[in-house]
Amino acid sequence: MNLLFLTGNQHKFAEAKSILKAYDVKISPLNLNIEEIRSESCARVAEASAQSAYERARKPLFLEDAGLFVKALNGFPGTYSSWAFSRLGNKGLLRLMRGVENRSAKFVSAIAYVDSKGVRTFTGACEGEIALSARGKKGFGYDPLFIPKGSRKTFAQDAELKKQLSHRRKALEKFAHWYSLKMKKG
Repeated sequence: MNLLFLTGNQHKFAEAKSILKAYDVKISPLNLNIEEIRSESCARVAEASAQSAYERARKPLFLEDAGLFVKALNGFPGTYSSWAFSRLGNKGLLRLMRGVENRSAKFVSAIAYVDSKGVRTFTGACEGEIALSARGKKGFGYDPLFIPKGSRKTFAQDAELKKQLSHRRKALEKFAHWYSLKMKKG
């Protein structure tokens, strides 16, 4: 039986499926409309959403909440990244960053798994900075703006770089390691 992944984002689903395949964890998408709480913590948003989803689905599932935290913008857009992207896009974020020298940012991902025993959360982060302009055609969301630490390319310019370093990969690998052990124990 496949584990349910609550997401309406096909890019996230494909990324998770690819990463989890290496751990022999098979997933299926679950599309439920869950209202998110307001919090500055991706982990807290993911935990609350997972609990809410479990109350409706009554099956083990996991979901992911992620955000781009820009230091010069006091962490904005953070947990509001999806909402901000739908309103501002990459051009709007670049306008907010016009003239800003410290372009430090980080992507954060929180995976929340829930079953009848409760919720477990796994987090991952990727430090980097915001580019001066959008670069690259691969990826989605803020990928054309995010340059991971140690690179000169954005995630949208180098899909392999994103596969290796992404915040989502780090969180999913922690989750997959734990979940694989859990399944072996029965």
